Amino acid sequence: MQALDRKLLRDFRRLWAQALAIALVLACGVAIFITSFGMYRALEETRIAYYERNRFADVFSDARRAPLSLAREIETIEGVWAVETRVSGAAILDIPGRSKSAVGRILSIPTSGRFSLNVPLLRSGHVPDPETTDQVLVNEPFAQANGFQIGDVFAANLNGQKRPLTITGTVLSPEFIYTIGPGGLMPDNEGYGIIWMPEDAVAAAFDMAGAFNHVSLKLRADARAETVVSSLDNLLEPYGGLDAYDRSQQQSDAFIDAEIKQLRSTSIILPPVFFGITAFLVNMVIGRIIALERSEIGLLKAIGYSNFDICLHYLLLAGLIAVVGIVIGWGVGSWLSQSLARLYADFFNFPFLIYRVSYDAYIISGIIGVATAAVGAIRSVLNAARLAPAVAMSPPAPPKYKRNTLDHALLALRLSQPTMMIFRNLMRWPVRSALTTLGLSLAVSILVAATFFDDSLDTIVDTAFYQSNRQDAVLTFTDEMHESVLEDVRRLPGVLQAESKQYYPATLRNGHLSKRIAIESSRPNPDLSRVIDSDGRVVNPPANGIMLSDRLASELNVRAGDTIAVDFLSGRRESHKIMVAGTVTQYLGLGAYMDMDGLSALFRQKPRIGIVNVTLDENQTDNFHAALKEAPNLAGTTMMTETRQSFLDTIRQNVIIMTTIYVIVATLITVGVAYNGARIQLSERARELASLRILGFTRGEVSFILMGETMILALLAQPLGWLIGVEIARLMTNGFTSDLYTIPLILKPTTFSFASLVVLSAALVATLVVRRRLDRLDLVAVMKTRE
Repeated sequence: MQALDRKLLRDFRRLWAQALAIALVLACGVAIFITSFGMYRALEETRIAYYERNRFADVFSDARRAPLSLAREIETIEGVWAVETRVSGAAILDIPGRSKSAVGRILSIPTSGRFSLNVPLLRSGHVPDPETTDQVLVNEPFAQANGFQIGDVFAANLNGQKRPLTITGTVLSPEFIYTIGPGGLMPDNEGYGIIWMPEDAVAAAFDMAGAFNHVSLKLRADARAETVVSSLDNLLEPYGGLDAYDRSQQQSDAFIDAEIKQLRSTSIILPPVFFGITAFLVNMVIGRIIALERSEIGLLKAIGYSNFDICLHYLLLAGLIAVVGIVIGWGVGSWLSQSLARLYADFFNFPFLIYRVSYDAYIISGIIGVATAAVGAIRSVLNAARLAPAVAMSPPAPPKYKRNTLDHALLALRLSQPTMMIFRNLMRWPVRSALTTLGLSLAVSILVAATFFDDSLDTIVDTAFYQSNRQDAVLTFTDEMHESVLEDVRRLPGVLQAESKQYYPATLRNGHLSKRIAIESSRPNPDLSRVIDSDGRVVNPPANGIMLSDRLASELNVRAGDTIAVDFLSGRRESHKIMVAGTVTQYLGLGAYMDMDGLSALFRQKPRIGIVNVTLDENQTDNFHAALKEAPNLAGTTMMTETRQSFLDTIRQNVIIMTTIYVIVATLITVGVAYNGARIQLSERARELASLRILGFTRGEVSFILMGETMILALLAQPLGWLIGVEIARLMTNGFTSDLYTIPLILKPTTFSFASLVVLSAALVATLVVRRRLDRLDLVAVMKTRE
């Protein structure tokens, strides 16, 4: 080992505390990169493998009633590789031991017992005998939530006929990775289940013998989904076919895709912040080391070491710090990535998880980490290499002190001598003060960007559950009903209010832009399910026109006063030109709203309804559900009180985890910046501070000088940190926006105050640690200088 190598290790050992503080900041950036990238890769590869193994379809479509013979024509569509038809229906379930009703989606099992597409993965038990009419498979989350075992029996109201069903097995399906029931916002595994029955039994129950009402298509690799969708629509149109859609619009896949998009955005937005702070800290520490080692550098050059040797020595010191941070980041990132990926896999009901070491992620993060440290050190290293040996071995010229305008202003304020010393030092090193302030402001910005989610989600919950949807339950019927059904609903036990609503599936078109959505129609001035604008006011759709959510209007590139084409996919299946009457802010989904009477006039028919919103007497809830279990023509019921609680519980858990992680991250950044800044101040001003002690200044006054500079910079960092945090939050909300939801940028004073409190507290603790070194200074030894 050469002399410079031994010096390198001694320097690293001497600076271990400062090196560790820098390494931990770098480790945060590496860990977040590895975690986000690893989770994204794990979920994406697991999804791809699951879809391939279980032949998840590429195109889907529903119809009212199509003959089975049509399947042969569908197979001839150019680009189609496989076709599977089935019968699908909805049923109210009566589960033993559960007073509330549940909802089931009934799907047919091919008579052969073998699925061509969307193959369910058998987890326990066996597939029902095709000849039976009372045996079923259920999705595993539904069975687990209700404590079902193989052989258990529950009842289902199939098209008005209540029948007992026996569970023969549990399955998982690629079609229902994320399972949301009608009207739901979150999965309700206890109250919503997927049920597979033999085809003959399902066809008989829903009067679909010799017919199907749902078809799935698997395409060849070279097929164009748009062409296949168009051809399938043409074939199904005479049979009440709804617009076909590709996998991107399938509910389960859309939710997973949105989550993967979020992880990808996180891996792009946050790590650069940490790498930037690391470069600053390395520059600060290496620059001070070089300043203190001028004479050693001059001596090394005098005895024959080249400029390259000097540069390499200090770059290696920065590299050692980077390596420590990268290794810590790799370890923490790998653990977090795998642990969180397993949580995601369980939440999304994946039957397995493919988590492989993504060597490219480790290589990329490692290269970026080393490059960050090198960039931070390169300026100081080049300055050291340029020093001539004689110049380097002589003491540096003392700084020039002279009074300026700011000095006169400070004198006018009649500040104490220690306070004057703090401000003078800040003014005489403006670049370093600015960089320290920037580093601390980035810690503030991380917290602002992380904790704004809490306020944003509060706004979503308040708007979606307490202002827009105030009903206790939503009843969904199998077919469109006359409004007279409202009286039947009002007579159900415990019903206090009942309001009608209808959804019409439609495709909205503006030139080449189109979007398939469900148009919501209701009576004016509803009390339970309302459209709320950004100011909290109730908005009624106009009698003649359509109102769109702002995100939907943006996707269609339309605004108030424009006309769009609306192709209705149910009822008369007509196309109409309708004026956009206005837009409204909506956080969940893409909404389109029309007046019920105006829409009925457009269809030249009396108003029809498919949904009834109700409020309940909570003392009559059990009687209400008992009546629902016997009600005919009821496809499902959604208890909004349970949906609200499920949403809140899930959100609260996620917010607590996220806030905890980012508080730790911001604390590490603050400690790294504040501790290194205070240590450098102590090394630079040790003789000055010792002189003050000898002159009679107390320990408290001397400590105030050391700590006050860092705390003033921390205070100055707050407004800048708030501004940077707002911009990072804006980038994150844009990156997280999808057709399913958008996160509003809601920033309250508590968000900024919490971020500032955490950063100021961490800065205070870091400076107190350095203050202990100040208390232990040997005044005689410090005063002995070669000058």
